[in-house]
Amino acid sequence: MTPPRGALHLVPVPIAAYDGAGAAPVAGNAQEPAAGTPGTVLPPASLDAARRARYFLAENARSARAFLKAIAHPQPIASLHIVEIGHSPDPARIDAWLDPLEPADGAAPVDAVIVSESGCPGIADPGASVVARAHQRGITVIPWVGPSAILLALMASGMNGQSFRFLGYLPQDRAELQQRLLGVQRDAQRGETQIFIETPYRNVRLFDTVLQVCDGNLALCLAVDLTGAAASVVTRSIARWAALPAADRPVLDRRATVFLLCGTPAGGNAPSKRRR
Repeated sequence: MTPPRGALHLVPVPIAAYDGAGAAPVAGNAQEPAAGTPGTVLPPASLDAARRARYFLAENARSARAFLKAIAHPQPIASLHIVEIGHSPDPARIDAWLDPLEPADGAAPVDAVIVSESGCPGIADPGASVVARAHQRGITVIPWVGPSAILLALMASGMNGQSFRFLGYLPQDRAELQQRLLGVQRDAQRGETQIFIETPYRNVRLFDTVLQVCDGNLALCLAVDLTGAAASVVTRSIARWAALPAADRPVLDRRATVFLLCGTPAGGNAPSKRRR
């Protein structure tokens, strides 16, 4: 007979910043924030999964405590077991993190929740390596619904959602970045939406390089501070972006930004749908 195991839950976290004092507009919070407060709304089922848990694997322990406080976790935050796994979890420690889900000493198993600093665990954020090991050990993995900046940006871009690719971070070296962008451009010109991100303090450098390297006819979308009070999603041709005076260009420095490139309208490669 298979001994009982806990489950590994993947719970998204609001993308826009919250101050750790309950300022995030999270559905069901004991003190519902005022309309327009930066943040996003998590579905009740996702909130329930986080509120039931006592054991958390967090990219950052401090932001995890702020999140749990913001969702009005029913237990004192200090009583919860929060393990900081960092942005690049140490493979040698993953089994130890998962052991409480299937204890060998006869103790009752617990469930664990992975949370990143914002957005969805395992998508441009840590968690995938822990999930992969959980599958190898036969531990049930349960994803919960919540905001993903990548998908939100694609939805709002007007670009091809039938064929797209997330590239993560592009090279930092300028020469390597320029060569990489030429390859990205070729895929975008075929109609496949190319999605990439950058560390916020290097956004302006990446934006300027895209304008210098890529074809002016390509469409470039900038999705900035998604779900926040100052959120902005704008799609223009690269030629139109380049023609804007510096004063009219978007403020990207130290703001979470998703970049999307595509060469054809969203419907260009999408299958037709007919009413029946």
